Amino acid sequence: MSRTRSLFFWSITAALGGFLFGFDTAVISGVEQTLQDYWHLNSFQQGLTVSIALFGTILGSMFGGFPADRLGRRKTLFWIALAYFFSALGTALAHDWSLFLVFRFLGGVGVGASSVAAPLYITEIAPAETRGKMVAMFQFNIVFGILVAYLSNYLLRDLGPNAWRWMLGVQAAPAAVFLVTVLNIPESPRWLLLKRGMVEEARRIFAIINPATADQTIENLLVSQSAALTEARPRLFSGQYRRPVTLAVLFAIFNQVSGINAIIYYAPRIFEMTGLGKSSALLSSAGIGLINLVFTLLALQVIDRFGRRKLMLVGSVGLIATLGLVARAFYTQDFAGFTVPALLFVYIAFFAFSQGAVIWVFISEIFPNEVRASGQALGSLTHWLMAAVVAFSFPSVAAYLGGGTVFLFFSAMMVLQLLFAWKVMPETKGTSLEKVERAVFAH
Repeated sequence: MSRTRSLFFWSITAALGGFLFGFDTAVISGVEQTLQDYWHLNSFQQGLTVSIALFGTILGSMFGGFPADRLGRRKTLFWIALAYFFSALGTALAHDWSLFLVFRFLGGVGVGASSVAAPLYITEIAPAETRGKMVAMFQFNIVFGILVAYLSNYLLRDLGPNAWRWMLGVQAAPAAVFLVTVLNIPESPRWLLLKRGMVEEARRIFAIINPATADQTIENLLVSQSAALTEARPRLFSGQYRRPVTLAVLFAIFNQVSGINAIIYYAPRIFEMTGLGKSSALLSSAGIGLINLVFTLLALQVIDRFGRRKLMLVGSVGLIATLGLVARAFYTQDFAGFTVPALLFVYIAFFAFSQGAVIWVFISEIFPNEVRASGQALGSLTHWLMAAVVAFSFPSVAAYLGGGTVFLFFSAMMVLQLLFAWKVMPETKGTSLEKVERAVFAH
């Protein structure tokens, strides 16, 4: 297998974790109202049913860095694939609400852990000049999974009272593919070298990645390891890592206070609030998935050319405008035609082009080698904590304050994101991970 094909296979395999991440995230939107009727759930139980997977993601992201460091990136991806597989089968076959919650929680653990291990793996095997594009494939697969989940929900909606079981169970098929393919990728060479001291095995893999820089990369890593060994055991929350920690936490918070997961999870419900019928609402949700996919693909093509920061600046302006106009539509009850769906389509386009494409790339780049796994876990944990808060509270807050106030809040948060991207965020494109480390600390 050629170098290019090998790299593509390795990264797309890891990115399959993103596909299952996206599918698992979005599939609940097509069944949540059916589940409410099926198990006669009150509003609290309904919020828990939708958000229980997010609590699983918190656990998975919190501890995902530990197996990634101790077992390796590849073995961690294997266990994640198992979690997805059993979650899909378990939720589809569950005849008891509490058992359903257990398996949705398990799927959430897989999502949280994959948001740590998959970008980490791809970042560590990617050449510097294409790292943004390769890591962004993880996000591309997330939105592809979201689109497939929306389309699957729409196509399976008429299978009778058990349609929801098919909607959830179909995820077992791609999970099985992930399980098999992950057995055919190598371990991260940086992990082999820094955690196991396997210099020659690491050199062999680096030579496949880029023969011209393999020896220099090994030398740089050994020098950085030597420097790290002369100091006390690195701790993520020590003063020396304050800047990358701050950047990762703020970036992850902004990702969720954009309202993205509220819209992904509750898209059919939001569209029904604006007067669309149930079938049209499901189809409009599929439209969100398609727009997400197209603009993530566009971002993937330009992220290494224009850089992470420029994408964030452009995206922030678009998010402020579209969220503000959606808020206005709710305040004025102006739901004529497809006004709100059209605005949300444009919102998704700006989100996919900026935050959606950049988050996993940026967070995986800004931490030094010795704390990269725990730093990635911190960014992921923050992301999922905020996602859980937003998804759990959205139905109640929207019912109490109204859609206008909720979307106005999201718009105001994007004003703060614009200031962050403009004044605080460093550019990380096109340089080795070791040089990015120096740039982050010097910024």
